[in-house]
Amino acid sequence: MLKNKFFWLVALVGLLLDQISKLLIIKNFPQGTFPLLPGIFHLTYTVNTGAAWSVFQGGVNWLKWLSFLVSLGLMLFAYFGNKLKIIEQIGYGLILSGAMGNGLDRFIQGYVIDFLDFRLIHFPIFNIADICINSGIICLLLATVIEQPDRRNLHKK
Repeated sequence: MLKNKFFWLVALVGLLLDQISKLLIIKNFPQGTFPLLPGIFHLTYTVNTGAAWSVFQGGVNWLKWLSFLVSLGLMLFAYFGNKLKIIEQIGYGLILSGAMGNGLDRFIQGYVIDFLDFRLIHFPIFNIADICINSGIICLLLATVIEQPDRRNLHKK
């Protein structure tokens, strides 16, 4: 029986959402910007040859291998490791989906497609994979702070 089922489900759903959203942008949107909420939120199709927020521009070669190693490590961890708490499964699954989504882009195209552009706060343009990675980190941070009830105390009642 497959353990850490939420990990695998979240990873698959996140990866599909990321890749489908990028495909829709590539097929239906010319490079440039389209204001959905002018001055606040735009769809801006751009390519990123660097890491998050376009740092390490041109570093695609080592970044694609880093994405591959992180993805492989997370899959081995979930498959061979202990059963994780649900919030940990979700967190690691989100990180895997983001690493795989951007990693696939780097291996196949040589760059990552970014398109979500929040102009109100002058935030760098990003994509669904970036959201998954950051949301996964938040889940793992929450998992370290949320106190789990002691199972032994549950049986004493």
